[in-house]
Amino acid sequence: MTKRAAVAAIGEPIVRKEDAELLTGQGRFSDDVNLPGQAYAVMVRSPHAHARIRGIDGAGAMAVPGAIAVLTGADAVKDGLKPIPHRPILGPPDIALGKRDASDKFLSPHRVLPTDKARFAGETVAMVVAESLGAFERATHIVELRTWVQRVTGVPLEPRAAVGSHDRASGRTTLYAGSGGVVRQKHELAGVLDVPVDRIRVVSGDVGGNFGTRNAFYPEFALVAWASRRIGRPVKWTCERHEAFLSDYQGRDLFVEAELALDGDGRFLALRGSNISNVGAHTVSFVPLTKGVSVMSSVYRIPAASVRARAVMSNTPPTNPYRSAGRAEVMFVMERLIDLAAATHGFDRLELRRRNLIGADEMPYVNPLGLTYDSGEYERAMASALALGRWDDFPQRRRAAARSGKRRGIGIANYIEFTTGAPREWTKVTVLPEGRVDVAIGTLSSGQGHRTSFAQLITDWLGVPFDCVNLIQGDTDIIPVGGGSHSGRSMRLAGIVIGKASDALIARAKRIAAHVLEAAEHDVEFSGGNFLVKGTDHSLNIFDVAREALGRNDLPGELAGPLAAESDETVTVGGCPYGSHVCEVEIDLALGTVEIVGYAAVDDVGRAVNPRILHGQTHGAIAQGIGQALNEGCVYDRNSAQLLSGSFMDYAMPRARDLLSFATEVSEVPSTNNPLGVRAGGEGGTTPALAAVVNAIVDALKDFGVKHMEMPVTPERVWRATSRKPASFEG
Repeated sequence: MTKRAAVAAIGEPIVRKEDAELLTGQGRFSDDVNLPGQAYAVMVRSPHAHARIRGIDGAGAMAVPGAIAVLTGADAVKDGLKPIPHRPILGPPDIALGKRDASDKFLSPHRVLPTDKARFAGETVAMVVAESLGAFERATHIVELRTWVQRVTGVPLEPRAAVGSHDRASGRTTLYAGSGGVVRQKHELAGVLDVPVDRIRVVSGDVGGNFGTRNAFYPEFALVAWASRRIGRPVKWTCERHEAFLSDYQGRDLFVEAELALDGDGRFLALRGSNISNVGAHTVSFVPLTKGVSVMSSVYRIPAASVRARAVMSNTPPTNPYRSAGRAEVMFVMERLIDLAAATHGFDRLELRRRNLIGADEMPYVNPLGLTYDSGEYERAMASALALGRWDDFPQRRRAAARSGKRRGIGIANYIEFTTGAPREWTKVTVLPEGRVDVAIGTLSSGQGHRTSFAQLITDWLGVPFDCVNLIQGDTDIIPVGGGSHSGRSMRLAGIVIGKASDALIARAKRIAAHVLEAAEHDVEFSGGNFLVKGTDHSLNIFDVAREALGRNDLPGELAGPLAAESDETVTVGGCPYGSHVCEVEIDLALGTVEIVGYAAVDDVGRAVNPRILHGQTHGAIAQGIGQALNEGCVYDRNSAQLLSGSFMDYAMPRARDLLSFATEVSEVPSTNNPLGVRAGGEGGTTPALAAVVNAIVDALKDFGVKHMEMPVTPERVWRATSRKPASFEG
């Protein structure tokens, strides 16, 4: 026997001879096998632990270039595939099964793809086969962006305040506090105090600004109510401005890594990314994260998208939905990616957008992340914004600025939103004989002009004078249910419930009028606030009918009493406002200052109930977007987590002198998701503003090799970006 053989004898501690190839990457694992002409499979897995399979629609997957097949359990059965022949062993072979034969035991059939239902979360329910795993593998161009959309705070004109009052005799507690909706606050206060809901009343008067910062429940609301219960006296608290900076729920704070894949002609192939939301010390809301992901592909035709969304906690105040929650952040990312693609790979930035915009004839459109867009004419909105922003003659203005030693840039940003909010809304419309119409509703205005716009609905539908409409809101003793105001829900849902209540009220009033006028109900017509008998001059106006309903004793029982109607609706389908903004900036290189010298906005709201209010909301929303792009930021010390921007000395707000009069235009392509055709109009101004401003700044500084600027684009950041000698100026 040789010496080597002796060393390898049984019992010797020999070094594993397979380790060398495994540790140096020479192994051949399952994924290392690749065969000529192979296709690739991806498994679609159930998100539910137990769910019936009512149908599997593979049309969307098959529409993606390179898709070969979508295979389901039905296909497997059709092709004769049998269940997996598992052979569970009950015990050692010498253990008897008792009186039952082994063949009697039940073995649940395990099909390779289920046909009836999913039985655990993660079970494969379909298989997609394609030419390759990702559109990125066949992309000609890929652009990447890493950015942080910084944390900001709402800074409403009125800081938070609350009064708690407990009545020991009745056991009821009343909270007086401005918020985004009193019904939600009532239920949450009852939960904190651990008392029945009917022991709580919440009242809100005028609310001096919200922007999302007031929508969630705050500890102070419970504290004043609790203190009142303990000491037997009302307790009031008013937030100081420095407290608001420290403790108000804040917004944004999203870190994004994203990539956009394009083919050689500039058509978008795929989008992928990672969104990480800093939700602060408590998980108040994931809405900005989830809503942002749902619309990340924006108004563009992108066949495939994959976005990972995560939330992390930190020693900072919680974040909550802030005007255009989540949408402004992802629109910033998408529009920056497009400008980066144009600049890096030689595309015209306008043509690149036009080539990829979803067409009006493709509506309703399901985006690659699963959200359905109802309707829209995106290219028309973009064309209108370019004309309003005087894009075509910008080169002359750029050259004129250069002659004075400054740099001009122009930027565009398209956008889409998804407005949902609490799905349930309620109203009661009551016509009073004295000539007043009371409209009680569960929304709550914080400056949106509901008293005006809701009255316009009633005036139009009931034919009553505008000044006779009385809006009742903000008191849970009157408002039993309702979702408050957030996420662009108020006009959209108010239009639905007020419309249905008005229809019901008119139908009832028509029956009363027919009885009073001694006419057949089908002969009574309603027009302009009057009920008329066809072919006669007999009529009653709506206030006369209300008087008859209360005063007569010969009416059928269901018609007697106040002339009123309620509507309580749950609407799960949202709206998709969209538009396009153009921003023009001029930069003083010596100071690093950025001046907004032009801003044009075209926003499609579906239907404009009051255009003047919408223009005002758009101006304010643009100012908020510009504020974040140029000025605002909640800054914390990295070591101590102390707030460094805790006053107006450190937190820079946009001021009137810093802004110009914006050129705004309202577009109206009716939404198909509600009878009034409303989308929403309160948040669209903010949504694209971040991207429009930064795109314009980068355009102004492109000769310095600037590809991207982080927000806020402060003078210091501009100065650092332009501190080196620029390339030759491009006029």
